[in-house]
Amino acid sequence: MSAVYLDHIVMKRESKSFTDSLYAVLTAAGLFEGSKFMLSGLTGMAFKFTVHERLLPLSVSAYGQWGSEHQPAVNNLGILTTIDGGRTRHPTFGYYQKEAVEWVKDSLNRGIGAVYWIPEFGVINGYDDADRVFFVQDGLSSESKVVLYDNFGLNFTPFWYCQIFGDKVEVAPADRILESLRLALVDWETPHKTLPAIDIASGRLAYTYLIRGLRKGDYDEWGAVYILESYLYARTEIMQYLQAVQGIWRELDEAYTLYDQLVRTVSGIKNCLIEVEGVKRVDRMRIVPLVEMLTAAESFEEQAVRQFRILSGRYPDLKRTTVPRWGLHQPR
Repeated sequence: MSAVYLDHIVMKRESKSFTDSLYAVLTAAGLFEGSKFMLSGLTGMAFKFTVHERLLPLSVSAYGQWGSEHQPAVNNLGILTTIDGGRTRHPTFGYYQKEAVEWVKDSLNRGIGAVYWIPEFGVINGYDDADRVFFVQDGLSSESKVVLYDNFGLNFTPFWYCQIFGDKVEVAPADRILESLRLALVDWETPHKTLPAIDIASGRLAYTYLIRGLRKGDYDEWGAVYILESYLYARTEIMQYLQAVQGIWRELDEAYTLYDQLVRTVSGIKNCLIEVEGVKRVDRMRIVPLVEMLTAAESFEEQAVRQFRILSGRYPDLKRTTVPRWGLHQPR
């Protein structure tokens, strides 16, 4: 019987829950140094923007197949990562569950936490064999939650997910930045990342879904607020990221100026949210100015992404011009 508790891992919810979890684990393990907005930018997570047609809160984390989205994000940091997950209804889930319990414990024994779908994403920072439990942080409370080994992966969604990390290699800063912009391009230009379902839109089309949903009025109240606040935070992260990497390429400088204008424009989103009986919601009397802000923001972002496209076209992109042995191949 053994137990480990990594109390130096502290998760705080600010950005996307995956980014918050990743930042907590990697910084505690000495695998990443820098601000959270740099991590969000370098991994491409800041650029992920998805919206359900009824503005459901699941929009924020429904940005695609998580393994396919998170693997390239962590790869761009030069960090070895192992991911597993799927649907808990599959008959083989129990076998994968038992294996995952062991490799998460091995990671904790090495002093590295794990990212875990609670939901949303959180951090496993300890275990106790005597009680057969994991300790999990959700970033919303200072208290750790307890998950029984037998309940690992089980939650009110049909999905389970866990991710651990290993050694790191150095990747040239310019290469990491360029790849982050290419990840942003894929997100912007892929209208649906959860096919065959088309009720969730990504990138450019997400603006259409958000604006149309607000105008129709038949939207989820809490979901609309969550999407708008997450969107504003993420666009601020992008602006801060591009500001930090200015001076390398002219296109980056122009993109920073455009995102700075975008953030200034949508900062008024805060004034379009009100509290009713202690619950935050969109002020329906301010839908028109809110839609005007988002329409202007879409134009700024389109222009910024155009700069990413110009910059990307100036350099070879072997990841997307060479067909891999297996996995996804994104057309250019």
